[in-house]
Amino acid sequence: MPNLLSVYQPPLLFRNGHVSTVYYGLFRRITDFEQERERLELPDGDFMDLDWSYARRRTNKVVILLHGLEGHGQRPYITGSAKHFNLAGYDCCAVNFRGCSGVPNRLYRSYHSGATEDLEAVVNHILNTGDYRQLYIKGFSLGGNMVLKYAGEGRQVPDALKGIVAISAPVDLHSSLRALMSWENIPYARRFRKHLVEKLKAKQPLYPELLPDSEIEKIKTLKDFDDIYTSRAHGFTDALEYYAQCSSGQFLDNIRVKALIINAKNDSFLGPECYPYREAEANELLYLEVPDYGGHVGFYDVQNIAYTEKRALKFFDEI
Repeated sequence: MPNLLSVYQPPLLFRNGHVSTVYYGLFRRITDFEQERERLELPDGDFMDLDWSYARRRTNKVVILLHGLEGHGQRPYITGSAKHFNLAGYDCCAVNFRGCSGVPNRLYRSYHSGATEDLEAVVNHILNTGDYRQLYIKGFSLGGNMVLKYAGEGRQVPDALKGIVAISAPVDLHSSLRALMSWENIPYARRFRKHLVEKLKAKQPLYPELLPDSEIEKIKTLKDFDDIYTSRAHGFTDALEYYAQCSSGQFLDNIRVKALIINAKNDSFLGPECYPYREAEANELLYLEVPDYGGHVGFYDVQNIAYTEKRALKFFDEI
């Protein structure tokens, strides 16, 4: 489809990408909202925790929500989305990726941008155990890359899957890494690295031979983390092979379900290759919206409802 013209115009303060990113990441609060947790046992012996919230009336529509790097099901961008969908008549399942629910996962492996087998397990579980006839998926950042890869990498997606939305999606992982390692993103990169290394240290007692101190001490950057842990734990030769195989951009031409990508121009986490204009022009089911503003998973709007929350609901309602 032709690339979409965005109408998003936030207040002056939130036209700064860093203000938008930090506000929605650290300061936004969602009230009057509850979730119920379900543990999904996975075929390989691991688990993921699912945080459910429900519409006021019984519905046959459900939205799966996928968080970003080092996120979880209680981050405001997840709970804000869930609340907005619930009020509009959709149930929501917020996925906590392996090791992201506050409880360490059991295996040496954890989660990564291309782990679509875990998303597939959630989709199958929901459709096999619930009465849902319409299923939608909304992913943020890492989760956005994952859902786009899931929809385009060649599997037979279920008929119940009607549409997907990806917010701030790093469709070229190496491009995004280069952006994150730039000087303006040093505070974000350090924060991500700190959390990721803390998780490795928590996993150390279970896998001391795989995670010796000497290896963990080598992790100075996010790329180091992917070279030393992500790639080894998930079957890739190194970080660059991981980025090459798991970037969703290469799969966008094959998406056969209506999909919307919203990536802000002033998102400092995304490099130039993360804006798939050509792919959106070539695939009649793929819509790309590139607002001037929004930062990374920001998109401030009035009444504590993000622009992308309103936009995703409208997109799903109109399918």
